[in-house]
Amino acid sequence: MSRTLSPTAAFAGVAAVFAAFFLAAGAPTPLLALRQQEWGFSAGTLTLAFSVYALALLAAVLVGGSLSDHLGRRPVLLGALAGELVAMLIFVAAPDITWVIVARIAQGLATGFGTSAFSAAIVEHAPDHLKKLGASFAGTAAAGGLGVGALLTGAAVQFTPDANTLVFGVLAAVMVAGFAVVALTGETVTRRPGALRSLDPRITVPVRARRELLGGIPVHLPGWMIGGFFMGLSPALLRGQFDLDGGLVAGFTAFLAPFAGAVATLAFGRLSARRTTLTGVGLVLLGAVLLMVGVEVEWIALVWLGGIVGGAGFGASFAGHLRLIGPHVEAHERAGVFAGVYTTAYLSFGIPAIIAGQLVTHVGLVPTVEGYGAVVLAAAVVGILVQLALARGDRAVEVEPVLEPVLEPVLEPVHEAA
Repeated sequence: MSRTLSPTAAFAGVAAVFAAFFLAAGAPTPLLALRQQEWGFSAGTLTLAFSVYALALLAAVLVGGSLSDHLGRRPVLLGALAGELVAMLIFVAAPDITWVIVARIAQGLATGFGTSAFSAAIVEHAPDHLKKLGASFAGTAAAGGLGVGALLTGAAVQFTPDANTLVFGVLAAVMVAGFAVVALTGETVTRRPGALRSLDPRITVPVRARRELLGGIPVHLPGWMIGGFFMGLSPALLRGQFDLDGGLVAGFTAFLAPFAGAVATLAFGRLSARRTTLTGVGLVLLGAVLLMVGVEVEWIALVWLGGIVGGAGFGASFAGHLRLIGPHVEAHERAGVFAGVYTTAYLSFGIPAIIAGQLVTHVGLVPTVEGYGAVVLAAAVVGILVQLALARGDRAVEVEPVLEPVLEPVLEPVHEAA
């Protein structure tokens, strides 16, 4: 008889491994700033090394988002852990920036393939009295993990002689431990045919949800651009405009926006979906203004405040919009609809940062940051106007829990099995 962990232990273990994936995703930001000084690559290459992760993750989510519904949770989780372990080892041994980019691609693919399976497994393993905690954790671990990973790695850069080996060596050990945790958890779904067919990427835009989905584009664009700026461009900004090279300050700056977003996702849960979305976009707009003024007057505290305010807006607007579209989507449409939402989100997270990094070389750092901020401002204004227009004709019933529409497809296999 094989040994398996108790539901509480399985829940805690799988949740911890899932959080480690996003800690690992945030870890390279302060290290990339250090590597830029050592290896001498451009700001454009720095932002590429960060942002390529988001594009690889998006590709994996689109292709493999429902794979664990067919193969089972454990095989997909073990495969994701193997990919993440390979990425950590490449980070440890990387002799140049090319290999760091390879590691980021591997990391993005592993995280993308594992995200849906981890999210499902956390909720499915949670005891009844912890279901709500599992839902909240699955929804906030990504943003919070990115921020905390950057902060902890920044401290390692500041206070240890070889932060790269320490950070990614520890994370590699965590992934090995993750193999044991996943191997000892029980399978929560029954294998069913259709695994190959599920790899066909599908984006669905139902007619009844089209209004909200299209109205969400100018909501997600500025919010995810703010997140991409602080995770991808802030190291170049700190060095070029503020003459700050310390690892701790780099990690702290990268930490602010994603962590504020994670907190806001929970804090705004009691507001209506429309009000949460509108408030979030307004905070993104204000955060962009603070960022631009802080850069212009060379006051780092304003930049940090912009990260907190804009990051909170990022989390609130994204969570609010997910709640808005939920009532308009049938169960069989959810995967395709959320594939479309995350396509907009991750493209907004990665592509603008890559473009901005390339522009730094040609037009300078400050003009690039100001232009980036102007795009965020313009998109946020459009987002506010669109949401106000939708609110005037809004007759939708608000969905109370912040992450219910995201978690319903995760819980579906549980209900079916029951």
